[in-house]
Amino acid sequence: MSRLTRNGDPRAAQTLKAQLRLRQMILDGELSAGERVPELMLVERTGVSRTPIRAALLRLAEEGLLEPADSGGFVVRAFDEADVYDAIDVRGMLEGAAARRAAQRRPSRADLSDLRDCVGAMDAIVARRTLGVEQFLDFVRLNERYHALLVGLAHSPVLTRAVERIVTLPFASPSAFVMAQSELADARRILTLSQEQHRAILEALAAGANERAESVAREHSNLAKHNLHAAAKRDAPLDKIAGGNLIRLRMAAV
Repeated sequence: MSRLTRNGDPRAAQTLKAQLRLRQMILDGELSAGERVPELMLVERTGVSRTPIRAALLRLAEEGLLEPADSGGFVVRAFDEADVYDAIDVRGMLEGAAARRAAQRRPSRADLSDLRDCVGAMDAIVARRTLGVEQFLDFVRLNERYHALLVGLAHSPVLTRAVERIVTLPFASPSAFVMAQSELADARRILTLSQEQHRAILEALAAGANERAESVAREHSNLAKHNLHAAAKRDAPLDKIAGGNLIRLRMAAV
């Protein structure tokens, strides 16, 4: 058996290595919005040759984190609140479609057991007298699982791929603004509302209420917009959000 057969294409592995490293550099703020991405620096930082570096740059441009520079090459993309809202809306539409498809399938109690367990674990967090950073981190973990399970219940590879693509923009992910939310005065109220919606989606799936499932799933995504708007009005830093350094909040003065 050849090395390629055993371990896959080493060129693809090098491209993925460069892609992951570059994405992390962007999200960690090592590369700022509007900054040119020099290929030679990436070769030095990743230990990967220029050919896979260029392939990685193209992939990150497809994801939306980079954009072509006028003089050639790529720069890190900046996002305003309209960009973020659009990304959240797209995720909401996709998850709404997944919820509708899942409800139409009339999932059995066994099909919904993992989702029900996830909701129960989140209920326990919301019911706590005090909510600290540890509780919000636990909620983030469970929330990510909830949304992954919801999309999985649609049994649609097309929807799954579409959701995976939109959440490569980190602020479009279901938990993007949960930690920023933790510092808001009405954090518990928002968390409680979020959990009510999680349960409402579960109940709609169990009842086969496809229109209700889709409606609540789409409404649920609007909580992320609320949290971004609240952070903007407080002129708060977005350092608790992956990729928050790329967001330019023009509405902060609203």
